[in-house]
Formats: sequence, structure tokens, C-alpha cells
Amino acid sequence: MKISTMLSYAGGFKQAAAEVVELEKAGLDLVWVAEAYGFDSPSLMGYLAGLTQSVEIGAAIIPIYTRTPTLIAMTAAGIDALSDGRFHLGLGASGPQVIEGFHGIPYSAPLGRTREVIDICREVWRREGPLDHQGKHYSMPLPSDQGTGLGKALKIISHPVRSEIPVWVASLGEKNVAMTAEIADGWIPLLFIPERANDVWGNALKEGNAKRDSSLDPLMITAGGVLAIGEGDDVIAIRERSRPMVALYVGGMGAKGKNFYNDVACRYGFEKEAEEIQDLYLSGKKQEAAALVPDEMLELTTLCGPKGYIKERLAAFDAAGVTHVQVHPVPLGDQTAAELVSTVKDLLP
Repeated sequence: MKISTMLSYAGGFKQAAAEVVELEKAGLDLVWVAEAYGFDSPSLMGYLAGLTQSVEIGAAIIPIYTRTPTLIAMTAAGIDALSDGRFHLGLGASGPQVIEGFHGIPYSAPLGRTREVIDICREVWRREGPLDHQGKHYSMPLPSDQGTGLGKALKIISHPVRSEIPVWVASLGEKNVAMTAEIADGWIPLLFIPERANDVWGNALKEGNAKRDSSLDPLMITAGGVLAIGEGDDVIAIRERSRPMVALYVGGMGAKGKNFYNDVACRYGFEKEAEEIQDLYLSGKKQEAAALVPDEMLELTTLCGPKGYIKERLAAFDAAGVTHVQVHPVPLGDQTAAELVSTVKDLLP
């Protein structure tokens, strides 16, 4: 197993980037940079590439609707060049509220678009000839009846450092997870409970892997949660910090009937709680919604406890197929985030 983390913006980006430099020294393997509807992630990843030497840098995620497929490919190739081949492209569909609300783009055909975007990116990076893709959702060059008729098939001018950049997909629904297991290099699930992952996604992963091209390596998976090493009330308090976040995703990340995270909570066996959390959250009662997040769900989606317990949780993630355990270190007392990452490195299976 490798260790990854999600870049935290709590103290500002430059401070977070400086912390990544320290985590790199402690053995961090991969840092993920989110975008959502904040700063654009490629700018931040380019900055990280200039500060670091060995840690891999991943986008988690670049929404497929916000850029053309070729721009995604160009951006990935650019960051890969800046980092000397350390980039991982994480893609996702985001959700209707962000894509239609913030970007003003119809949220349509997320699976089909994701599949085409990946195909186009890989074709651009291989640079075997001018890009000629005529798909259901994207056409390059654009057909003459849809534009001026002057479109020309082109090949990326720059030579990518790698013709194969790892592509990860953030997916939760069964069809999307099956597609991820079929064509992607890695999978980015959220609210991952290792002991129940097979019950929720096992069939989808099996379906996708059955169609997986033999040229692809086994599917990588990154999952984990807040990390705190210690005992007693202090550790429980750190775990409790995840409660509002879980409530946000289960209750507020999507409309009624269109919340993928709520669906996952239900499939984990928390149907009653998931419904109540969503009702409260959507009515503006966020604190009440957070209070209803099951303690069991909090514990199983975090890494908070003494070293022996952390070792057991790491083994559970390993048994579930996780290749990159994702930690969000929260130091206690005189601990540092780098020390926590180093400790986890020693505890890995």
C-alpha cells in the first residue's frame, strides 16, 4: 500500500503546499488536489510540482464538463512535464448542482462523456497521429455542418513526457463503478467502508474487470479518512470533526433522489439515518443533520485510535483492495502531520 492525502486549504494554499513538502520527506506517496467550485486545480498542481521532488500529484477531481477533452489532455500533459512524470489525472462528473448551477452547462450523459474523455486523452498523449475522434458526445474535428467547416485534425505540438498518464475516476453508482473498473487506471470512491465495500460495489467491480483490457494494470483504489493517533477523548473529538462533512455529503450534495452519497449510505445499511439526515439538511437544519450521522459510520470511514487499532484499520483497507490509503492527518499534542504520515508508513501491511 501507498499513502495519499487530500491537500487541505484550511490555512491557505501556500501553507498547505509547504506542508506537502514536509509530508513528502516523511514518505507521502501521492497528494490529491481538489477543485470543486474554488480555485482551479491545475494552477495549484503546477505550483506543487515546482516545490516537490518525488511525491506524485493528482487531480481529484477535474470535472469533465468544465473543459474540452483535449484541454484536459493538454493540461494533464503539461503538469506531467512540470513534475517529471508524477501526475495522476482524476476525473469525475461532479453533480448537477455544480455543473448546471456554477458552470451553466447541462449535466448530461456522465458515463458516456467520461468514457470518451478518457479515450481522447489517451489518444492525444500517444501522439500517433492527428486527433480524429467522432463520438456520440465529442467530435474532433467538428463536422462541417456544425461549424465553419474549417476544422482540421491536429496533433498536440508538445511531446508528452509519458504516453500513458494514470487516469482515475471518482465514481459511486454501480454503472459508473463498472465503467471505472473496465477502462480506468484508478478509482476514487468516497465514504469508503472496507468491510462493506464488496457488498456495495463488488458486482460492479467484477463486471468491469471482466471487460478490462489486459494491457491495463490492476485497478488502483484510493480511500481512507481522517487520521489521528492516540487514545481517549482527544481522538474521539478528532473523529467527530468528520460528522459535519458526512452530513454535508449524505444530506446536501444533491437534490432529493439525486444524491449519490446518500444512495451509498443507504446501501451500507443506514437507510433510515440517510433519509433523516437529508430531510434535515435540505431544510437548513445542518447541526441536527450532523448529529444523526451514525457513530459506526464515522468510525469505519476514519482512522482514529491507538497504533494497534490503526494497524487493524489499514489491514482492513488493504484486504478491500485499497492501494493508496488516503489519510488526513490531525496532530494531537506535540505531534506533527509529518510524524503521523511516517508512523502510518511503518504500520502499512
